[in-house]
Amino acid sequence: MKPWGLVVAIVSCAGACGDLAPEKPAQPGDGGNDARLGDSALTEGASDASEAETRPLPSCSAGGPGLTNCGARQESCCASLKVDGGTYYRTYDMEVDGGVVLAADGGPTGEADPATVSTFRLDKYLVTVGRFRQFVSAWKGGAGYMPAAGSGKHTHVNNGRGLENSGSPGTYEMGWDATDWNSTTYLDPTDTNLACGSPYTTWTDTTAGGHENLPITCVNWYEAYAFCIWDGGFLPSEAEWEYAAAGGKQERQYPWGSTGPGTTNQYAVYGDGNGSCYYPSRSLAACTGAENIAPVGTAALGAGLWGQLDMVGEVAVWNLDWFVYPYLDPCVDCAYLTVASYRVIRGGDFKTGPSFLLPPKQLGNFGVPLNGGLGIGFRCGRTP
Repeated sequence: MKPWGLVVAIVSCAGACGDLAPEKPAQPGDGGNDARLGDSALTEGASDASEAETRPLPSCSAGGPGLTNCGARQESCCASLKVDGGTYYRTYDMEVDGGVVLAADGGPTGEADPATVSTFRLDKYLVTVGRFRQFVSAWKGGAGYMPAAGSGKHTHVNNGRGLENSGSPGTYEMGWDATDWNSTTYLDPTDTNLACGSPYTTWTDTTAGGHENLPITCVNWYEAYAFCIWDGGFLPSEAEWEYAAAGGKQERQYPWGSTGPGTTNQYAVYGDGNGSCYYPSRSLAACTGAENIAPVGTAALGAGLWGQLDMVGEVAVWNLDWFVYPYLDPCVDCAYLTVASYRVIRGGDFKTGPSFLLPPKQLGNFGVPLNGGLGIGFRCGRTP
């Protein structure tokens, strides 16, 4: 069995990394929206519907639970939405723990670490158990699908060379390493490993488990990367994830805007960071297992600027980058790709507290890439 431990830290420009500390639950917002933050009408899929796209992807081709019935619209779980490129600041300050830290015009302060992201598509939903089951079937215990060498690159940027390596300027994505990674040391999504020794696993041995619409958990970084390649996409960089979560240059307080997350699971599925969850009870109660993880898209008012759901809370997601702080600036279609100890994980999960619902990069998580975490899932990016 592979280990499932998750290394999590709040990374601050002023302090060292440390374990998650208990924190007070966020209080519901007053419903007011600041115009500069660009709050939407707070409805699911707030982006322009014409930008929605469902490509014939392997993970949804079979049809059925967790494949074609996601969210309030009971739509394809493979729906992807266009994220219009631009420049934003990866570091900025907004309201933190009830204390307002805003510029005079209501916008963010402390802006730093500029990044430019080209237009791409990002899946609307987290990868479900149902979708991941299709990948496991294709993998067939290591005797079936394995990614091709060099696959998984962002071929739509830098003249097809992929993202620039900010850890080694002048070099670019190498893509999947078929020489070293095409083995069960790296890809081993068996029933045992996907259970990861935890009551919080969402995987079930068969579809009869009733978890097909839950986000997959307990996948390691290599399995997330391989799935996205198999499904015709790529694993998003940290800059891409944060750009979509922050609403790009709007640099929102939360993906949906400035309204507080509340406690009713409408904006995000999260907890208090101290062992209690809001889902499904709507009030803090001890987290006990997979029943505290919601079907994807449950937090229907939490849509980001481009319509993605569950960008924060529910489960945290693997990013492409290795974890290094601070990053080299400025970042233009880049990721940190020089080998380090940990891969980036962003977004918080069903147990973490409200501070992890904030998009800025100084709130970063990280994990050992070979370890599948109980609160870690992923979503895929795609060429525009």
